[in-house]
Amino acid sequence: MKTPRLLDLTAAMVLLVCVASSLPLVSGNPGPRVNRTLVRGAAALGAFCLDGSLPAYHLDRGFGAGSNNWLLQFEGGGWCNDIASCVDRSKTRRGSTRFMSRTAVFSGILSNNASLNPDFYNWNKVRLRYCDGASFAGDTQFRNGTSMLYFRGQRIWKAIILDLLPKGLAKARKALLTGCSAGGLSTFLHCDNFKNYLPKTANVKCMSDAGFFLDAIDVASNRTMRSFYTKLVSLQGVQKNLDPNCTRAFYPEPSLCFFPQYALRFIRTPMFILNSAYDVFQFNHGLVPPSADPTGRWKRCKLNVTACNPHQLDAIQGFRTDMLGALMNFIRNSTRGGMFINPCFDHCQSALQETWLSPTSPRIHNKTIARTVGDWYFGRRKEVKEIGCSYPCDKTCHHLIPASTTTDSLVTLDI
Repeated sequence: MKTPRLLDLTAAMVLLVCVASSLPLVSGNPGPRVNRTLVRGAAALGAFCLDGSLPAYHLDRGFGAGSNNWLLQFEGGGWCNDIASCVDRSKTRRGSTRFMSRTAVFSGILSNNASLNPDFYNWNKVRLRYCDGASFAGDTQFRNGTSMLYFRGQRIWKAIILDLLPKGLAKARKALLTGCSAGGLSTFLHCDNFKNYLPKTANVKCMSDAGFFLDAIDVASNRTMRSFYTKLVSLQGVQKNLDPNCTRAFYPEPSLCFFPQYALRFIRTPMFILNSAYDVFQFNHGLVPPSADPTGRWKRCKLNVTACNPHQLDAIQGFRTDMLGALMNFIRNSTRGGMFINPCFDHCQSALQETWLSPTSPRIHNKTIARTVGDWYFGRRKEVKEIGCSYPCDKTCHHLIPASTTTDSLVTLDI
């Protein structure tokens, strides 16, 4: 059975039904456009995108009381786990800065508007562009005929940090490392390393958005995501950059440490997990990947949850149960961790203003994502672990696919 070569979020979005005519939930300017910075010193470190181009980031300077505080966000965008898919990726913005836009819109947790992002609006905010295909974790290369593929995500991470340190990061008082999707997974992989770069007196925490990818058993009883990640870790030389305590614990399958559910207990820095219990990307690629549904029995269900039959709904609810089970030790025993697990068919909620903080943004116990993350980071509440009820109880969701006979909001996603 053929496994998809490229798990790219932009491709996954083809499966989603979005309402183009929907009115924006937050009116006015969507956010400032921030210029791109190429990391000129990256070449000396051998830190290149897949195609050999220089890596990049976008920096929006902090101001006022936030001048010495830093928020870094890993960009997401899937992975590549074989030569053919990585060659394809190297010819896109996911593998080369040559194809990336020179500016990026900063919204949601990156907004500089106090009313839209009250806790982090005046911080230095950085978006790390993603161009390696292994969540900033690989370190090898492959000669492809007359050209070279660079699997240098780990070096890109280091090059960007070293470029930012003299720009003020070295004097950070408060810092938050975050990311969405494949970037959310990067947050788990690099959280402790990020803390090691910063002053010992700094308040350093990490927040993963839609990055808690499960080692799921799909509807055909296969572990498609495990197979995919195993090939990725091998191809891109990721294993040596995984937490050694984790790889020793999971020997002889060290690639399991690419999964957050296995790496989480080894992370020492405070971590917040923001995830949908019915994550749309994992629904399409972990629970029901194309290889597990060759006859298309799930096609209508994947496009519209209201079209799912009882057996399919049971499988979807089982995925939520598995996610909460994988998080149970964190829920019970982490005294410094936080979470917001809502019952939405969504993927990435912190970078979009509609879901981060707006009059109609998702809520659990009447708390928005922005408020919950802020309460956790600044210690405004002792226990900050919000877990929503099971589908279809929540009416505040912004679904990426139709999931209700009511007028639940649909949003588009481009990350």
